[in-house]
Amino acid sequence: MKTAHFILIFCLLALASPFAYASDPSPLQDFCVAINDPKDDVFVNGKFCKDPKLAKAQDFYYSGLNIPINTSNPVGSTVTPVNVAQIPGLNTLGISLVRIDYAPNGGLNPPHTHPRATEILVVVEGTLYVGFVTSNTDNRLITKVLYPGDVFVFPIGLIHFQFNVGKTNAVAFAALSSQNPGVITVANAVFGSNPPINPDVLVKAFQLDKNVVKNLQSKFWWANN
Repeated sequence: MKTAHFILIFCLLALASPFAYASDPSPLQDFCVAINDPKDDVFVNGKFCKDPKLAKAQDFYYSGLNIPINTSNPVGSTVTPVNVAQIPGLNTLGISLVRIDYAPNGGLNPPHTHPRATEILVVVEGTLYVGFVTSNTDNRLITKVLYPGDVFVFPIGLIHFQFNVGKTNAVAFAALSSQNPGVITVANAVFGSNPPINPDVLVKAFQLDKNVVKNLQSKFWWANN
């Protein structure tokens, strides 16, 4: 009987765990302003917490998302993050924000994934072709052309992108369901890793000539955060 109870509890925990760890854990207090000094403080979810009595408005504030950002780089886009690194008060709150600026005629936020967050994006200016790819084995591409005021969701962990198909600058804002969603840009990770992945691995994985792989690895891969 004890064995049966143990198996039942184990199965229930196994079923519950995907939901329990689907996003940042719920906070156990009003807030936990992140600090870098561990002295006399508590370690919570990746950051040390300031004494709540010492919290001030600046801990919950960021300014400047109204300012256009230079997109003169190889991919023609720039991401301005507002996460726990910029707003310490976001620590444990499970949310963050980005502004994305796209150059005209092909500004690209290249294929990437957020390992810890779902993203919801709204277009403010311009026209964007966006999409994501579902997981194996379907690998189905789901895309949409977005205009100002349109909203699109990129599910957690799936590879996605945005591409400016218009002749003018484009701007979008996105909220993410983590204080620190992380980002893995596919091309950077595969061809720009440090140290480099053995070319033989990539030759077989991508079915490419070895010289092509080495050429790709020799390029500078733009890290668009």
